[in-house]
Amino acid sequence: MTNAQGPVLVTAATGKTGRRVLARLTDLGIDARGITRSDGFDWDAPARWPEFLTGVRAAYLAYAPDIAMPGAGAKVAAFAEAARAHGVERLVMLSGRGEETALASEQAVRVVAPDTTIVRCSFFAQNFDEGALAGYIAAGTLTLPVIDMPEPFVDVEDVAEVAAKALAEPGHEGRLYEVTGPELLTFAQAAELLGAQAIAVPVDEWRAELAAAGLPADLIDLLAYLFTEVMDGRNRSVADGVQQALGRPARRFEEFAAEMKKAAA
Repeated sequence: MTNAQGPVLVTAATGKTGRRVLARLTDLGIDARGITRSDGFDWDAPARWPEFLTGVRAAYLAYAPDIAMPGAGAKVAAFAEAARAHGVERLVMLSGRGEETALASEQAVRVVAPDTTIVRCSFFAQNFDEGALAGYIAAGTLTLPVIDMPEPFVDVEDVAEVAAKALAEPGHEGRLYEVTGPELLTFAQAAELLGAQAIAVPVDEWRAELAAAGLPADLIDLLAYLFTEVMDGRNRSVADGVQQALGRPARRFEEFAAEMKKAAA
């Protein structure tokens, strides 16, 4: 059973990547359907998955808040298996670079759907203006447990374009696109480009700041994991996934920073 004429399903359709993937597919004239919790979709409610998967020809799998969360891999793999059972021909999965649990999630999905396209990303540039760091940047001071570790920040617009291309056309099945920005910058350098100052603080103090700002405990745990384990130098290199998928270089952080500052002016 296949659904060659069906729509493309986009999970996490209001998230950083999901809404951009949905917009790009729509701009291409592709019938795309975004789903979120408000639509009744829940990674923990597999009994309802068929109503979202029936008739769909391709699907973008973006687990929220992050594929590195405990248990995420098993849920996404189960969804991928259900997708294949309902005739979904093409799967594109969002993953994280340097995260052992994310890599395990990739493997779990590949077991049930070996030709899934993996888009493995470095730290999003947009985390500075749409995520947990936005308030710090707006206030002019970025406090983090790690500020001097180089990272190839990737623009989410590049991530979305790679994912949309893999969803829209053949030739990307089974590929792994490791997408990063084209250069290494520390968080201190990134903050400076955004007009802010970076200050290193103990992780416990930082966790308390995040809790005071109202972030949920599971997100605080995820951020603490990223900045105490993943930001240890393992991602201190650039990759060419954007060039492989799109035939052009990845966008530089300076371009993102200039646009962010212009929008805030």
